[in-house]
Amino acid sequence: MPANPVRHITIDAHDPLRLARFWAEVTGFVVEDEPEDDEVLLEPPSDQAPGLLFIRVPDEKVAKNRVHLDIEPPTGTRDEAVQRLLALGATMHEDHRRASDGLGWVTLRDPEGNEFCVERSAAERAG
Repeated sequence: MPANPVRHITIDAHDPLRLARFWAEVTGFVVEDEPEDDEVLLEPPSDQAPGLLFIRVPDEKVAKNRVHLDIEPPTGTRDEAVQRLLALGATMHEDHRRASDGLGWVTLRDPEGNEFCVERSAAERAG
């Protein structure tokens, strides 16, 4: 039986275009050429990765996400990435960094309150 690849990861949003633009800055994915009002797709740079699809919904987010994204900075450090994402409009949720050994992650929230984690970069992991 063939595998079923993930085509999109879908995220509910009040303002899909605004949230998609935030996530485009986070991921480097590209907003589709002509986004619709109720759906906005971020295309990944590789056809091996799923796109991020933002769908307009009227509901408020009321609980912790059951699924979230883990972000690994491609360059620099986790802490630099956290500062950049906070400047883009993310907010701090939980800080799991350990001063003793530099391990851990930071849980942020996007502009609509969806949690995501920022891990150490590949360079930090290798060091």
